[in-house]
Amino acid sequence: MSQANTIILRTGEEIPLSAISFSTSRSGGPGGQHVNKVETRVEAKLNLFERPELSEETREKLVERLAKKLDKEGNLRVVAAASRSQFSNRAESIRKLEALLEAALKPRKKRVPTKPSRAAKERRLEGKKRQSEKKEGRRWKADEKG
Repeated sequence: MSQANTIILRTGEEIPLSAISFSTSRSGGPGGQHVNKVETRVEAKLNLFERPELSEETREKLVERLAKKLDKEGNLRVVAAASRSQFSNRAESIRKLEALLEAALKPRKKRVPTKPSRAAKERRLEGKKRQSEKKEGRRWKADEKG
């Protein structure tokens, strides 16, 4: 959830938008002359290693869960290029960053171990029995010498 100039994490910690560095480039795809001269693609970059606003626990959780999306310096990068407006793409890149951080901090559900039902056990045993009978039918028997 973000306010005007901060991203508020589910832990209550706030990351100022000034901590995000933005770079623009020309967007690909169709669009004719407009797309060839206007830099509407926005890349947002947030360094998780250098954020003093984050507690050590939050930082460790984010780094662990977003490890595949981080570069060596600890930068989390997102790109937005869907809109023809740089302003819209900037807002979209902030939304994407926020969604990634939110998903990474969401508590994981505990798995509740369950046991197979009696019917499931019986189906499994019936399948094993059918397979056994099928293989039994293929077996050459010593007493049936030709």
